Amino acid sequence: MSSAEDLVNDIELLGERLASAKASISRRFIGQERVIDLTLSALLCGGHALLIGLPGLGKTRLVETLSTVMGLQGNRVQFTPDLMPADILGSEVLETGNDGSRAFKFIEGPIFCQLLMADEINRASPRTQSALLQAMQEKIVTVAGEDRALAAPFHVLATQNPIEQEGTYPLPEAQLDRFLVQIDVPYPDRDTERDILIATTGVSEEQAHAVFTTDELLAAQTLLRRMPVGESVVEMILDLVRAFRPDETDANERVKETVAWGPGPRAAQALMLTVRAKALLDGRLAPSPEDVLDMAEPVLSHRMALNFAARARGDSLSELIQSTARELTGTKVAAA
Repeated sequence: MSSAEDLVNDIELLGERLASAKASISRRFIGQERVIDLTLSALLCGGHALLIGLPGLGKTRLVETLSTVMGLQGNRVQFTPDLMPADILGSEVLETGNDGSRAFKFIEGPIFCQLLMADEINRASPRTQSALLQAMQEKIVTVAGEDRALAAPFHVLATQNPIEQEGTYPLPEAQLDRFLVQIDVPYPDRDTERDILIATTGVSEEQAHAVFTTDELLAAQTLLRRMPVGESVVEMILDLVRAFRPDETDANERVKETVAWGPGPRAAQALMLTVRAKALLDGRLAPSPEDVLDMAEPVLSHRMALNFAARARGDSLSELIQSTARELTGTKVAAA
């Protein structure tokens, strides 16, 4: 069997495993298929995700279920204003031995895991939020001058309440950029909410089961990066990311008038990975231009911002992303 045939076979087998994983997750996190797909995409790409939604929509339940299904050792940290960096990273303590000798011993914090749930991340101070910057990008933490490697894989799934902003600290742009995707968790529709009521208010509930192991997830992340991406999709990703930079000569007038700052190269990298994940989850062998359109908002919405005048008018960043992406996608498809 040729290497190309091996790749096709591996992708098809992984697609079947992912279908089983989605079915297992859906037993406890009912409905919300879009949210499940985006969260799985973040894990398949080896990245982090920011889940934004009102309380009671199941964000914590989703992360706990993902930990089980994907075979990851998880920890949860409830972010509060008095949380300190050492509460996340760990610290050195002076330990006295049986012989009376003293030495410093490092006590690992909850960040030393494979899946960290940062619950209500914007409730912690900027000083504490910054404790995650190095970990999320370099997969190491530096404590007392010593670099300490984190587990592989390492993912952060953070939650944030979009309404209650009293006593919160907005995430800095540098930290937002480290999240592969921003996932908006909406209210369920009526039928889904009915299913949730019936499934969660009885004597027992459905349980998720492990579908992946740590090694299998790492292999899946490697396989994803081997997926071919057509030249037209690559060019569309570049066109889309650069279209939202107001300083670019090719940017349209609406972008120049409404966007304060646009996405950087990390956004293009994120799109390149997530369109592959989207194809995998849909059981396809390669991404399409429609995948770029589908992943544009979750990848770009937290990597750009409207200027003051646009916000004062009530302009929608989501609508701007979607309309510009549709325009570019339509142009590329017509040209093809």
